[in-house]
Amino acid sequence: MISVNDDVNLDKNLKDIDFGGPASYRIVVQGVLEAAWSDRLANMAITTVDRGEGKPHTTLVGPILDQAELNGVLDTIYNLHLPILQLEKVEDGD
Repeated sequence: MISVNDDVNLDKNLKDIDFGGPASYRIVVQGVLEAAWSDRLANMAITTVDRGEGKPHTTLVGPILDQAELNGVLDTIYNLHLPILQLEKVEDGD
């Protein structure tokens, strides 16, 4: 069982997010997403990796202007029924 004190210790490792401007994100989904979807997904770069026996993974990387645009990208992914495996804010150059 995790106590309240454990939650506080875990929280110390999290960084604050600045919602004041654009940021770059990397989103990994399970499945194939064609590059033609880039226009609907904030012009993010789209790369799909065939993993052989496993299901393919598609990675989207690019700048997002604000939280509203990020929400729109995530909503589009949700409507395409693609499970999100990873979502992270990336520093420039990552």
